[in-house]
Amino acid sequence: MNDLVMLRKLAEQQQYSELKDSAEAAWTNNQNPAILPLWAIACAQCGLQQKTETLYKESLKYKANFDNDALCDLAAVLIMMQRLDEAKEILTDILADDPVHSLTLARLGYSCLLSDDATNAHIYFTQSLAFTPERLPVHLSLITLNIAQNLYPKAQVQLEKAFLVLEQQYEYLSEQLYQHYWLQLNTTQLQLWAICAQYAPAEEWLNTLHLQQQAGECEENLFIHCLKHYSRSLAELDQHQQAMDILREYIKYYETNSALFLSLAELSQVQGHFMSAINLLHKALAHDDENIDIWIELSHACLHRLDKKARHAAEKATELSLQLENDDDEQTQQYIERQRAKAKHALAQVESQEQNFTIAESIYRELLAENNSFVPALLGLGQQQMQQGHIDEALELFEQVKALDPLKGYSALINARRFPDKIDILNKLEQAALSPSMEGTLRSGILFQLASAWQHRKEYNKAFHCAQLANQGSKKFLSYDAQKHRNKCARIRLCFSQSLYQHRPNYGIDSTLPIYVLGMPRSGTTLVEQILSGHSDIFGAGELDLIPQVAQGLNRWERHTGSGRIYPDCIDDLTPYVTKGFANKILKELQEYAPNAKHVVDKLPHNFENIGLIKFLFPNAKIISVRRDPRDIAMSNYFTDYQAKHGGMGFAYDLETIGEQLADHNLLMDHWHKTFPGEILELNYEDVVDDLEGSAKKMLHYIGVELQKDVLKFNELDRTVKTASVWQVRQPIYKTSKAKWKRYEKHLSPLIKGTNASIRPDPIDNIITLPVPGFLTDGVALYKEGKLDEAETCFKKMLHHNPDHAACNYMVGLVYLSKNYLQDGIAFIEKALEISPWHKEWKDNLIKAYRLSGDMEKIDGLESKLRDSSSVKQNYDMNDEEYSGH
Repeated sequence: MNDLVMLRKLAEQQQYSELKDSAEAAWTNNQNPAILPLWAIACAQCGLQQKTETLYKESLKYKANFDNDALCDLAAVLIMMQRLDEAKEILTDILADDPVHSLTLARLGYSCLLSDDATNAHIYFTQSLAFTPERLPVHLSLITLNIAQNLYPKAQVQLEKAFLVLEQQYEYLSEQLYQHYWLQLNTTQLQLWAICAQYAPAEEWLNTLHLQQQAGECEENLFIHCLKHYSRSLAELDQHQQAMDILREYIKYYETNSALFLSLAELSQVQGHFMSAINLLHKALAHDDENIDIWIELSHACLHRLDKKARHAAEKATELSLQLENDDDEQTQQYIERQRAKAKHALAQVESQEQNFTIAESIYRELLAENNSFVPALLGLGQQQMQQGHIDEALELFEQVKALDPLKGYSALINARRFPDKIDILNKLEQAALSPSMEGTLRSGILFQLASAWQHRKEYNKAFHCAQLANQGSKKFLSYDAQKHRNKCARIRLCFSQSLYQHRPNYGIDSTLPIYVLGMPRSGTTLVEQILSGHSDIFGAGELDLIPQVAQGLNRWERHTGSGRIYPDCIDDLTPYVTKGFANKILKELQEYAPNAKHVVDKLPHNFENIGLIKFLFPNAKIISVRRDPRDIAMSNYFTDYQAKHGGMGFAYDLETIGEQLADHNLLMDHWHKTFPGEILELNYEDVVDDLEGSAKKMLHYIGVELQKDVLKFNELDRTVKTASVWQVRQPIYKTSKAKWKRYEKHLSPLIKGTNASIRPDPIDNIITLPVPGFLTDGVALYKEGKLDEAETCFKKMLHHNPDHAACNYMVGLVYLSKNYLQDGIAFIEKALEISPWHKEWKDNLIKAYRLSGDMEKIDGLESKLRDSSSVKQNYDMNDEEYSGH
């Protein structure tokens, strides 16, 4: 009996690790059957699922002889196994025999809480406390319930009662247990302060705790835990910037605390600040480079942006996880296996992202062989199978996820267009979508899925409501600027005029290998590419960023030279040599996708902005512009979760900005048709749906290949697809995709406003037009040959058009120094460094010139002035690589 009293005390105090060991020892000593449920409770809480099942089954053999306390423990095991109805039945029977059994009341309350029966949960918790007011876990459950029901004053009153109970039990609780409850109560208080916007008392309390920690009166991990909890509470209330600010306020005092950097990195990623997250994770590694979790997070942060860094981080995490020494302790061994699985999963994601699908699949299957309930591997393999067209296996994997994690499982199935049949499932998904998380007060991804599900059920008002909430939730993290996009399009039209091509003849290369399928996102570009890919001479490479990379490379070069120009303004400075260098590099990459193909399709929709650059590089490239009813384009975009953060598809989360983008697209396409008359094929999506064969003939004739029957079986192709339309390309033509907008006609006012508004870009100023390209590069070549006068002429021609061109100012300075015009040379280099202060070579040469002139004071001043520029240069270097053609 004494053993049972002690074990139940441990269970009530939530000391599960100690309970597991003590229960095992007690069972070995006296084999009292009532010990078995307590042992099972401990194993369940420690994550030992199989052991829990075994102990539960063993307990059932003795159930008939259990007293109410043992039956109550058995019900607790069922609760932890999510078998709530069975648990409630046992607990209700106990209450019929003993109405004042307070632990039974508490556990019945918890069962109701898990069953979303808040009313009865509140009743049972209150009754339990009436009989046993010192039971702190029940106080905490009641506080949580009040917060969930927005009963904040009641929650505060209950919290104050709990604080009083904790102080009354101080001398009876172990230090560890007192600290455990102290932490739970105080983090709950911080959460309540945040909810009620009482930031001053929260931050004053945190600062007091920080000072106590600094004075050695409080452990660092306690303060960090409270700080992180408060920050998370703010994020859950959509106060992400405030959440980051409070972490940054204290991180200077805890520069070696990895947990703080991980929290900041997580907040950064949630908001789309991926490079900031990567920098923070690197700072954490500077102090803790053997922390597997940091390496895994770094791999995730780099995955879609910096492939090499993602691979390195995943490989490092895997290497460190293999160095963990196996342990006889079951929990420790579970932790080791979990870390190894997470690291290998990160590596599988890298392989999949790089389209090394065979390797990725091998890793996923190895993980599942070791643990067939490892949800990340099930999801990862399922998503890869979807991309590769293996739909049946993908669905089977998602069904397995559903059994283990219903929220993730249903989400994956909805993405694969397998919708739940029951309304209550959709209601639970909505409840999850509106539950606070690091994303904030709602989860946009789940709401987008719900919008699709309600649309499938033809409940269009509910569908639009979910889509509207999802878009509003996503917009808070976006920095999309519709006017900026409009200005960019106006600048493109100005820079890529007919006169550019008249004054820059014989640029680019004659290859007809590239085919560009483009148009507004969700206009039908994926369908067109899939049809073309059915031809034996044509390979569909998907959405490639090769053309945007050229523009980014030009921007990097202009920043490096300090020209003050950006793309597209700088297009007139490309020489034939550089242009051909870009084109050949793209050609080489396209050929690597399909060495034997006569044509390779790049179907990046937004290349409609880059037609001018495409024609500059590939004058003979075939370009297919896909059109669709703009209202259908708008609604399809509005219902699609692009997971865009800070740019990219940022326009798609607001019907008015979608309308503005449609108008920009139309004006830009009109410009391209006038600039390249008869060279761009316009294709209507609706025509493709109505007449597949006729549309296929039209496209293939334009490209210059004969019709093949396989192009009409596009949905049967065995090819990988990575696009928002991944599930659609596996379907035959369906005409229900036309005129979907009519379901939402009453919601289209913002779209009409955006589409019909006057297109008024800001005035374009500071535009520089160069009569010929290559003043800088030609001048540098002449300078290296020792032809100083000719070089000076080249540089000064550029400075005539662009007086603040840093590199040309610097090169004129070098020419003057070479001619022994010391002071003039110094003046030009000084000006260059004022514009671009991060160039170390320029600074070094200026210091040499100062020495030659005997001006030693300026050397000290320059060292001091330019020291801070090193951080600018480091940030610049992190992602930028100079284009070798320059």
